[in-house]
Amino acid sequence: MLNNQSPSRIIRVYLATPLRRGFDYLLPAPMAVQPGVRVWVPFGNGKRVGVVGEVDVAPQVALDKLKPIDSVIDSAPVLPAALNKLVRWAADYYLHSPGDAWHQAMPVLLRQGANASGEELYWQLKAGATSSGIAKNAKKQLAAICCLEQGELSDNELAGKDFDRATLRTLADKGLVTFETRQHQGQPFWTQPVTVQPGPRPNPEQAVAITAINNAQGFAPFLLEGVTGSGKTEVYLSAMSQILKAGQQVLVLVPEISLTPQTLRRFQKRFNVPMALLHSGLTDNERLRVWRQARDGDLGIVIGTRSAIFTPLARPGLIIVDEEHDASFKQQEGFRYHGRDLAVVRAQLEKVPLVLGSATPALESLANCDAGKYQKLTLSRRAGNASQVRFDLIDVKHQPLKAGMSPPVLAAIKAHLARGEQVLVFLNRRGFSPTLLCHECGWIADCQRCSAYPTVHKGRQRLICHHCGSDRPLPQQCPSCGSTQLVGVGLGTEQLENELSALFPDYKAVRIDRDATRRKGSLESALDGIRQGQYQLLIGTQMLAKGHHFPDVTLVVLMDVDGALYSADFRAAERLAQLVVQVAGRAGRADKPGRLLLQSHHPEHPLLSQLLTNGYGAFAEEALLERRQTYLPPFSAQALFRCDALKAEDAQSLLEAIGQLLQQSAPQGGWVLGPLPAPLERRAGKYRFQLWVQYQDKKALRQWLAPVLSHLENEPPHRRANWTLDLDPIDSA
Repeated sequence: MLNNQSPSRIIRVYLATPLRRGFDYLLPAPMAVQPGVRVWVPFGNGKRVGVVGEVDVAPQVALDKLKPIDSVIDSAPVLPAALNKLVRWAADYYLHSPGDAWHQAMPVLLRQGANASGEELYWQLKAGATSSGIAKNAKKQLAAICCLEQGELSDNELAGKDFDRATLRTLADKGLVTFETRQHQGQPFWTQPVTVQPGPRPNPEQAVAITAINNAQGFAPFLLEGVTGSGKTEVYLSAMSQILKAGQQVLVLVPEISLTPQTLRRFQKRFNVPMALLHSGLTDNERLRVWRQARDGDLGIVIGTRSAIFTPLARPGLIIVDEEHDASFKQQEGFRYHGRDLAVVRAQLEKVPLVLGSATPALESLANCDAGKYQKLTLSRRAGNASQVRFDLIDVKHQPLKAGMSPPVLAAIKAHLARGEQVLVFLNRRGFSPTLLCHECGWIADCQRCSAYPTVHKGRQRLICHHCGSDRPLPQQCPSCGSTQLVGVGLGTEQLENELSALFPDYKAVRIDRDATRRKGSLESALDGIRQGQYQLLIGTQMLAKGHHFPDVTLVVLMDVDGALYSADFRAAERLAQLVVQVAGRAGRADKPGRLLLQSHHPEHPLLSQLLTNGYGAFAEEALLERRQTYLPPFSAQALFRCDALKAEDAQSLLEAIGQLLQQSAPQGGWVLGPLPAPLERRAGKYRFQLWVQYQDKKALRQWLAPVLSHLENEPPHRRANWTLDLDPIDSA
């Protein structure tokens, strides 16, 4: 090891590579670094940004092979100490490359070497400028001028305003506004008085939950289980109030981008503190700006999807994970972390309370309550005058179906619409039809790159594979027999919207799915239209199933659940139960009673009868007992090796080699299953296989896997296939 007096010291730098190790470089004098700063280093034929992990290390290779770093980017660690520890912990737990974990924890521009301290635009009204020349319908421009008449405004202060930077740019082009760039100086929000608008009086259960959270000292994990419409958000708001008044910040994680704007609006009505959103819909510059504002203490509240768990906070006070059961919190590509689980670890590192909220908690969270790791808080009744939703199971066998709906369902829709109420029809299948078929010869359109059928998108006249994204025009003739009798088989949301609009022409329908909300702002516009009563028929996928508050929705129709009743995935029953309860929760959230109609060809199925008769709690209790008896998670630990290759035999042989390595070192009670074809055997032109590994203890499972991974990195069986590892997998697709 070189000492500090040597001309060059040796540092270990972590890069965004698949390898689970760092790379040693020389640190020339008089350069100085500390762990956590970013540096530019030579790598291969180019340069990369890396994060310094350790300083003054014993070299892993000969000294004459070490290269000096090019330059130091930061004067201080780019991530705070607690976040550095979180990234280290996550890389170790998920057996992932530390360098890639560090890079995933930073905004894209920081991964590319951008300045972490940042500059900010400050806007001023030009001397003598007035709003006299602004058109009356240019409301954003008028609001901006009115605001700037009170004094200058920074980019940081735009959050919550009725205008944005684009509005100010337009005014600058008109010569009414000037701006200048300054180095950003954090102005902690807690130097300003925090005002809180009063909310509804909490009921006794809400009051107990609020008191428990407010009295928490240091790390304290709570599971807030509340039936849909029970006022979980009011509990969040009351708990946040105390934190914000104490000058601390709140991080709120939500599962879907569609939930972030409405959450922001509700928080803005209650608190006067600056707040911002973080999600993949933002530009790289927007994400970096919010990241800096949160780090510097300019924001009181940060609301984001799973990657927001890596947002630095100047003074963290509370972490909230809403809809904590949702599978969207698990990253399914690259660094496969679970946002909810990292929230638990981060709250522990930051020594702050954590609230996990859901009407249908994950079985893992309920098991942690049973084990005494979490404190459970329960909201058993709906807030205000809202009544519990009435469940009705419709047996569709032998019934004539229109648009996939039985006569009782159509009659119920007609009755609710006639009363001036809104109806939500849920179908988790976008597009017009899931399959295109020739009525003459039976030819079925298939995806040339996947072992799946492309979906018919009639409005766009396209056949689109929802697995690989391949897109081709809708054929006019059958390529097999030349017939023009091509028909869509099955029902999608696009077709459902058309059929319902034809069946109920006096009522306006809106569709909420990824296809209908592709344009920026279209989702917010549709949701606002629903709340304002512009639409009476709501058709949608998962995007409509959770978190939304539509007071006039009194009937929810769940079109098709039969596919999940006999799935080979042991988690399918849990997901179906959560879906049914979450979708039902959109009905009857105000003073009008709500009703759920669930169609099935198997109404006698024990899962449906248990769920509809005794509720989610009874289902979860029975499901946990079954998991314990069968040694399935959360009562064991699992890992999933996935492998893909252009040839099926290459993927299979690589997993066979991995399986042999695992079998040679398997502990007593550990088992290896596979290789098996993936449920979708071919995707994007590659064949896919899986290998399941299970053991009773998570730590011991990682100890079993670690040397096998090192062997695979140092001596790969062959390079004709790619493999990945998923710890705690929740999806076998």
